[in-house]
Amino acid sequence: MTGWQEALERQARVRAKAGLTRTLRPRAAGDTVVDLAGNDYLGLAVHPEVVGAAVEALRAYGLGATGSRLVRGSTMPHADLESDLAQWLGFPRALVYSSGFLANLGAVRALAEPGTLLVSDRYNHASLIDGCRGSGAEVVVAPHADPSALATILAARPGRPAVFVTESVFSVDGDLAPLAALHEVTSAYGALMLVDDAHALGLLGDRGAGGVAAAGLAGAPDVVVTATLSKSLGGAGGVVAGPEPLIRHLVDTGRTFIYDTAPPPAVVAGVHAALRIARDADDRRAILRERAALTVRRLRAAGFEVSAPAAGVLSVLAPGPEAALAWAADCRDRDIAVGCFRPPSTPDGSSRLRLTLNAGISAADFDRALDVIVECAP
Repeated sequence: MTGWQEALERQARVRAKAGLTRTLRPRAAGDTVVDLAGNDYLGLAVHPEVVGAAVEALRAYGLGATGSRLVRGSTMPHADLESDLAQWLGFPRALVYSSGFLANLGAVRALAEPGTLLVSDRYNHASLIDGCRGSGAEVVVAPHADPSALATILAARPGRPAVFVTESVFSVDGDLAPLAALHEVTSAYGALMLVDDAHALGLLGDRGAGGVAAAGLAGAPDVVVTATLSKSLGGAGGVVAGPEPLIRHLVDTGRTFIYDTAPPPAVVAGVHAALRIARDADDRRAILRERAALTVRRLRAAGFEVSAPAAGVLSVLAPGPEAALAWAADCRDRDIAVGCFRPPSTPDGSSRLRLTLNAGISAADFDRALDVIVECAP
């Protein structure tokens, strides 16, 4: 074994000792596991209309997009989806990427002009953090969901161009940022606000238009929205929505857009079908709200520390990384899939089970899953 491989092995042993080893677990089609780990909040990934739209586009266009969006990768399904996403989110234009991660990298870097200050919420997703780090701009990490702290940071740098970067519903604990109050601060100081709406799209706001819409900020000229298409819409891809000049700038200069192969037309068509269903899925959103409330009641009654969910994701505190791993593994052995979040995926260094609720699971299976989580606790 060469020197660089030995160095990697040493690092692996350190991670294993700390309980931070990660494992890939391929799943078979049609498995019977009750899924509280994936992000298919509305249960649309296997919806017949969604699958049918994808199959139809697969037959029409073939397996892949065959190129980047600016070469041969843009198809009518891409254009149609972007038009409906812009309308749904309430912004002039939307641009589809092959992942939410790339959409966040592209949006942050596009807004970070020379001299820009980036203010990033402490609990932001890794994609936003990486976008800030790779932008070359000065980055200040702000206390979590704190408008007064944001005002203090911006007031200390008067007249400087600034962008505040946040999630709407945060991806680990599932809490909701006070977007309206934060926007009052950014507006007062002439700053922009970039909101990752990944865990709110399809779940919050009128017709599921997201957390930004729910806060009354849809279409605001100083707000930019990003989201993944892999959660409530059950597919894959990402989107940036905002004013026309921003989208034009991303098409002309955005490296994560220009140099990346376009998402496959079949996936895009399936996502578009899911969007059409999601807009009218108030019944599914009601199921999620009921299940979120039930989960909090049941687990808190059993003595666990549980976050208060704003949408479909919540967390249950574990004693440590090894205990979280064992807890998740015991649940999996009983056919219940739960998320296991450990450092560095958790912003505060605590280990958790992360539960992502799914309206497509039967009531009986959901109740059984909660029983198993309680019974398998370390």
